Amino acid sequence: MQAIILAAGMGRRLGALTADNTKCMVEVNGQCLIDRMLNQLSALKLAKIIIITGYQGSKLREHVLQNHPQLKVEFIDNTVYERTNNIYSLWLAREQMAADDTLLLESDIIFDNDVLRLACECPEPDLALVDKYRPWMDGTMVQIDQHSHRILNFIPKKAFRYADADTYYKTVNVYKISRSFARNHYLPFLDAYIKVMGHNEYYEQVLRVITLIDTCPLKALPIDGHDWYEIDDVQDLRIAELIFSKAGDRLKKLHSCYGGYWRYPGMIDFCYLVNPYFPTPRMVDEIKASFDQLLREYPSGAAVNTMLAGKYFGVNSSYMAIGNGAAELIKSLTEILVSGCGGKIGLVMPSFEEYYNRLPVDGTITYVPANSYFRYSADDLVDRFAGTGIKALLIVNPDNPSGNFIVRDDLLRLCDWTFKNGISLVVDESFVDFADGEADEHTLLNDSLLERFPNLIVIKSISKSYGVPGLRLGVAASADTDLISDLQKRCSIWNINSFAEYYMQIYGKYEGDYKTACKRIKDARNVLYDGLSQIDFLRVVPSQSNYFLCEVVAPMTSAELCVKLLDISGILIKDCSGKRGFDGAQYVRIAVRDDNDNRKLIQALKNIKS
Repeated sequence: MQAIILAAGMGRRLGALTADNTKCMVEVNGQCLIDRMLNQLSALKLAKIIIITGYQGSKLREHVLQNHPQLKVEFIDNTVYERTNNIYSLWLAREQMAADDTLLLESDIIFDNDVLRLACECPEPDLALVDKYRPWMDGTMVQIDQHSHRILNFIPKKAFRYADADTYYKTVNVYKISRSFARNHYLPFLDAYIKVMGHNEYYEQVLRVITLIDTCPLKALPIDGHDWYEIDDVQDLRIAELIFSKAGDRLKKLHSCYGGYWRYPGMIDFCYLVNPYFPTPRMVDEIKASFDQLLREYPSGAAVNTMLAGKYFGVNSSYMAIGNGAAELIKSLTEILVSGCGGKIGLVMPSFEEYYNRLPVDGTITYVPANSYFRYSADDLVDRFAGTGIKALLIVNPDNPSGNFIVRDDLLRLCDWTFKNGISLVVDESFVDFADGEADEHTLLNDSLLERFPNLIVIKSISKSYGVPGLRLGVAASADTDLISDLQKRCSIWNINSFAEYYMQIYGKYEGDYKTACKRIKDARNVLYDGLSQIDFLRVVPSQSNYFLCEVVAPMTSAELCVKLLDISGILIKDCSGKRGFDGAQYVRIAVRDDNDNRKLIQALKNIKS
């Protein structure tokens, strides 16, 4: 058997990375694609490797000969690469294909080490390696017979139908082609196709023609569970570098993305804090039904959206500011507090660091609870900040990551104390709906309370408890209408998109479903708490939110646990050891997800224990 690598393309979409080098010379985590591929091929018993060069071909040839002298490598040069496509590059190697069985690979793919072994060990002589279609995939798809794995059809880009996406498999761009199939099927059709259609086509089109007009012996081999990626642009490169990183590096790269984890469908995210039970499928269907119109039309401005936010929470709209996520409002609010309060700002640590990061270090007075559960009360806050000269106090309730919760009666005493002492009180209640009891018993989003305490500013993220982080919605509420006006002026007039606006418009119809979803999270939290408490290297901190803070018991560290869960089970959790307030203590935060995911987490933790 031999290998043929198609490497003539220019890789324009990679920009500066391919200005002076062919695409397969691009490095993924410090290693050229071509070097990785040749190292993998070297583990096979191949007669030779044939590389079809083109753009920057002499550099590629020199690199290969210098770095892989042990391999028998031949080169075929596509001198008209700039006006042909890979069908012509493969045609140039037609004599070699007719002479031996072939592994055919495109040079811009990266895959784990077992992929080629799967192809070689499969008894079928003619194979296309495929993977179940996922949204990031682009290019040629196939439909296959689920029993025989015979390829029924090749689907080019122009014929792709999203309605049929569940039936598609993406070609991995690795083929095993027998000498017999090449001679008797593929090469005759390849010759005829080029004569009719020209050189600027894709070689898969020939396979499509064969499946349509002849009995094609080519079978599909799904590579389920094996990593691979096709690198066409810088985004592809970034994703490939993450997928093929070492475990510790992969964790760092994931966290540096701050989301977008839908690009990695095999991963379970216990890091971000989202309600898995809301919105309901029916609500999602209603939004989908208006997708085209919402996509193509402008959203309303701030006046309409604050009215919708007021309706959403039952608060006077003049008391509401709406943001592109709570983070947008936190940024503006901290700027206002820092510039306007003329004094220091009090903050509990550890807590949601978006607040701390927005405040000047020399103008912040912190409070760290002096107990291993990070518990504190309203009285503790009064004792800590009385006489410190603070002009604003920021708290998260329930707190993140500790899950500490101050009931409303105690919060009202804190409101009263801050009001009497001329202190602005910011209460972030993004997680309050997860606290035991009814949300109406806990929330401060109430006209009478806001009017009673005009120093009170309530922040609430709609992303978290409402399960719609992709919409980027958050609100601030206060009876200080001058502050609310200032907040809104700092946001652009169209800071909320049409999908988010429509979501707020229809939410009222699903409010009962939301309350049910919150109850389900509370039930799941109780079950998860019991499961986590059985893991002997974790000390679980009770929580009134949809996450648990857990101390990792020596000799394991929090970083080691995070790496092991991601590397072995594809589970992402939050390492808190580097957060302010922990002083290096080994803590992790684990989100509450649905029962199925929670069971997977507990089993993964038990596997680590064993």
